[in-house]
Amino acid sequence: MTTTNTKGELLSRTVEHVDIAAYDARPVIEAMRKMSFSSRDTARAADILNMALADETCSVWLTLAGSTSAGGCMHVWRDMLKYGMADAVVATGAAIIDMDFFEALGFHHYQADAAVDDRDLRALYIDRIYDTYIDEEELQACDHAIKEVADSLQPRPYSSREFIHELGRWLASGKARKPGSLIETAFHEGAPIFCPAFTDSSAGFGLVKHQVERIKAGQPYLSIDAVADFRELTDVKIAAGTTGLFMVGGGVPKNFAQDTVVCAEILGLEADMHKYAVQITVADVRDGACSSSTLKEACSWGKVDVTWEQMVFAEATTVAPLIVSDAYHRGAWKNRSKRRWAKLFDRD
Repeated sequence: MTTTNTKGELLSRTVEHVDIAAYDARPVIEAMRKMSFSSRDTARAADILNMALADETCSVWLTLAGSTSAGGCMHVWRDMLKYGMADAVVATGAAIIDMDFFEALGFHHYQADAAVDDRDLRALYIDRIYDTYIDEEELQACDHAIKEVADSLQPRPYSSREFIHELGRWLASGKARKPGSLIETAFHEGAPIFCPAFTDSSAGFGLVKHQVERIKAGQPYLSIDAVADFRELTDVKIAAGTTGLFMVGGGVPKNFAQDTVVCAEILGLEADMHKYAVQITVADVRDGACSSSTLKEACSWGKVDVTWEQMVFAEATTVAPLIVSDAYHRGAWKNRSKRRWAKLFDRD
């Protein structure tokens, strides 16, 4: 193994995040509507998102799995909250911490050279996500920032929503090196972010270090209460009534958001199936896994209505910016009120 590139050379091309307001995707979506295959599916998905935004009774939720934020869509998701096109986020811990919080600290993701040997990357302390690089030393700084926040809080159980809210407060207090992150925007807009598998991320390392040091010192420590996450998101569903899902990838966020309908039923409470639903995924349906299960299949579980649902089998960075830009320029969001569901939890 011979390292032929320097770290500085490999980390030289910063990933730039696409701006949905900088271009108008409506003509592209209109053209796709007259096509077939994934193009027509994409156009129908755009129609469903616009219908959800135009429905005054509907609260739109964004779910995120995978690495689209590292790949250049971070500002797409941020702007959905900023412009009132989404009222809540359910995401993987990596999407929120390793990507969004990471960049809020002033760090970057970089375009990768596919020809580099991964053993060389390891020697240089560079992590790879497909064709994207992250500086491992900076990622560990992110771990330590999570620990710093945890150390500053009252030692007790927190839902991921509550802890991420505190991260937003911490960033907004002047700690952010990059303003306008998804976490900070959510804090200002009153939009809760849930990460049901929160510790499967850089947050996990920081929280483990926090707990280990507190245990050694014989002191109480902070923990993450996953059951509280489920209860709180179900509270949002019950308060929202009519809901629409815009799902990027699948995974735990997809099922977690859908399961709120079933959870409400188990509690003996009324909750309609999600009325509108779009899922963008490359997952193959043949393995029967939840991440690849279709929205029609979710109807059999009582989670999603099938009148206004659309699967788009595409890599999300190729179609999501078009769908969201189309919705931005059509402007239905201008006539809807931001739900600010964080108000449900003002007691904390």
